[in-house]
Amino acid sequence: MALPDLIEIVPLAQPVRAEITVPGSKSITNRALILAALADGEVTLKGALWSEDTQIMVECLKELGFIVNVADDPDEFCNRTITVIGEGGLIPMGGSESEPKDLFVGNAGTAARFLAPFLCLGNGVYRLHGVKRMHERPQAALFAALRELGYRVESENGNDKLPARIYAGAAGLPPDTMTQFLQRKSAPVAPKKCRVSIEESSQFASALLLSSKIGGWEIEIVGENADESPYVAMTSKLMEVFPKNGGVFQIEPDASSGSYFWAANWLVSVGCWMKDFIDTTPYVKARERFNMLWDWIQKEHSPGRVVSIGENQLAVSVKSWPKSGWQIDSDFPNFIPLPESISRESQLGDSIMTAIVVGADLWGGLGLDRREKGIRFTNLQRLRVQECERVAALKTELTKCGANVVEQGETLTTFQAKLRGAEIETYNDHRMAMCFAILGLKVPGIKIKNPACVKKTFPNFFQKLSGPPPHGLGATILDGKTGRKLTHEELFAD
Repeated sequence: MALPDLIEIVPLAQPVRAEITVPGSKSITNRALILAALADGEVTLKGALWSEDTQIMVECLKELGFIVNVADDPDEFCNRTITVIGEGGLIPMGGSESEPKDLFVGNAGTAARFLAPFLCLGNGVYRLHGVKRMHERPQAALFAALRELGYRVESENGNDKLPARIYAGAAGLPPDTMTQFLQRKSAPVAPKKCRVSIEESSQFASALLLSSKIGGWEIEIVGENADESPYVAMTSKLMEVFPKNGGVFQIEPDASSGSYFWAANWLVSVGCWMKDFIDTTPYVKARERFNMLWDWIQKEHSPGRVVSIGENQLAVSVKSWPKSGWQIDSDFPNFIPLPESISRESQLGDSIMTAIVVGADLWGGLGLDRREKGIRFTNLQRLRVQECERVAALKTELTKCGANVVEQGETLTTFQAKLRGAEIETYNDHRMAMCFAILGLKVPGIKIKNPACVKKTFPNFFQKLSGPPPHGLGATILDGKTGRKLTHEELFAD
């Protein structure tokens, strides 16, 4: 049974005690799949995310001739144990100029970007294409770097975006025979150098780095804070520890996905503490109660700790929270309660969207003393070229809910307000759907359009919201048109 086109989230009446399991990291899973294919031997990936984006990467590897086996994970329904037989840098299958090997990448940015350099190690002609939004997303800096390395990359529409054809082989030209190809692979690799800008996406640098050892490439990374890019650092650290000659690799939970449950914990708990004072209490009394809460936060709050606010408890945590430091979003709990400013460039990754939605709420952003100066979310430019134009989308949908959001350059500032229900357009963006669903746990009347878009990274997200504690939040989710309560089975996005 499919998710309805419109669902309504019913607010929680009180905080819950729960420990939520979230699926594996998409960023690590798709990096690990590329490294596993390049490895010399069999690699087993445990805790790998099984969602639209990672399924696309697996299907592409199979299409290229790799042996990939997928088995269920006993601990998390949306994880899998994936075994890849690495070919030591060889790509088994390629196409011809008249019939290129066709690879569909959907709207998976990691698949589209990581596969492009990977295919340059192969033999023949490959065609990368996806959905309409993927064809709008930037690729130019990556394609320019590949051409600098000597490979032939042609965009079908002449705009350095997908669809694109990649001509693999020596100097970007397909060799005459497989024997010639194997001889080239076994010969010492002459170093090649290129420069890549990460102004639009750090995935360009990560894509090149993942295949650089086999390709013999030296990569110079330029762009804002190139030396400190958290996603490039993730790639480098992953490459250092990955079992290059075969073995087992454990993938940690996705911190961006976990951010929704830390946010739910905060919004619901603080909302329950303050709800009786929002409308019926003079400002001075509300200020007094607010100050009591703030004093407690300053003294007692720490991520994941079960403590009391009066009779309520901050008791939702995420199981096996990442501690490697690879994922920038693993710092999200340290930004609750929200500070006065958060940067997408250096402090949070995609979870900054969660923070923006929380920060628009009167008590989620800890209002009263912030109604005038607001909370600033800076360096958001990369959000504009992801699954949708996320800066505009966040501002538009929050405004529908009564939020006061100001856009100035690449900064959004939220001025806390009492929010109201609205029908939320998700723009086929999984993170828009999940951010606003969490808001619905506190704000009555939040309805989510096209909720099935969460299948991109978190297919059982709504099941986690509705499942009984301690493994779910126990929320009620309705069909947005009929008001009928949806069953657990209906809440899976496929």
